[in-house]
Amino acid sequence: MNSGIDDRDMESFEEVDPAGRYGRYSELLGSGAVKKVYRAFDHEEGIEVAWNQVKLRNFSDDETMINRLFSEVRLLRSLRNKNIIALYSVWRDKEKNTLNFITEVCTSGNLREYRKKHKQVSMKALKKWSRQILKGLDYLHTHEPCVIHRDLNCSNVLINGNVGQVKIGDFGLAATVGKNHSAHSVLGTPEFMAPELYDENYTELIDIYSFGMCVLEMVTLELPYSECDNVVKIYKKVTSGVRPLAMNKVKDPEAKAFIEKCLAQPRARPSAADLLKDPFFDSILDDDDDENDDENSNS
Repeated sequence: MNSGIDDRDMESFEEVDPAGRYGRYSELLGSGAVKKVYRAFDHEEGIEVAWNQVKLRNFSDDETMINRLFSEVRLLRSLRNKNIIALYSVWRDKEKNTLNFITEVCTSGNLREYRKKHKQVSMKALKKWSRQILKGLDYLHTHEPCVIHRDLNCSNVLINGNVGQVKIGDFGLAATVGKNHSAHSVLGTPEFMAPELYDENYTELIDIYSFGMCVLEMVTLELPYSECDNVVKIYKKVTSGVRPLAMNKVKDPEAKAFIEKCLAQPRARPSAADLLKDPFFDSILDDDDDENDDENSNS
């Protein structure tokens, strides 16, 4: 029994995984509509991790939802990139009727909360965060098969504030698409959804649009379309090409032009790889966030 968590350690844990490697604390790191995320400990590596728990009884009659959750987890297991949250383990607990998976933990939570907490952030720091999100997107979009996140927003981007490293997380709505790179279901967070999503025919470029809205939120500290009090109003503005009022708050002309590129019509919208070469990032390229670029290759 030495290989796992022993009985004396058990007292501090709420539960332990079947292999005895991971122990879950009661402390909640976050919770969504479907999932609760707890702080946990990896006994083997001696590191803190995140224990994601989905109560399957919420979907007792909804096999499609359960299948989608499993496919999220299967998908995550195949992704290896420093700007994508790593998944270490997954199992289904029949007794408790839960799906559990262990992911890497980011010390400072999500980018939305982090940015609210630190209101004075330089444009240089925002560019560094943006560039890392793009590197994660470039990895997803050039993955075989191509992965579309479909729900990119600042609450789904996690940050290690001590080193300024950001990672894309929460793949609950992600889709893998075939050679033609097109997908057809309408889902996501309305303020961040590209207009073509509503036409139910879109490609990975919807993530670039959402990324543009993330940059807008990072720069202005305001949720896009917060002037709209319901989803229908957002939909009308998005589909008729009306920009969020927050755009008027972007004082930096370079940042404004960069966001506009991301929000362009699909045929004019650049890929993640194109945006990584954008002059917007020239001022930070000499910095050290590139030293591990070779990690970007699929492994």
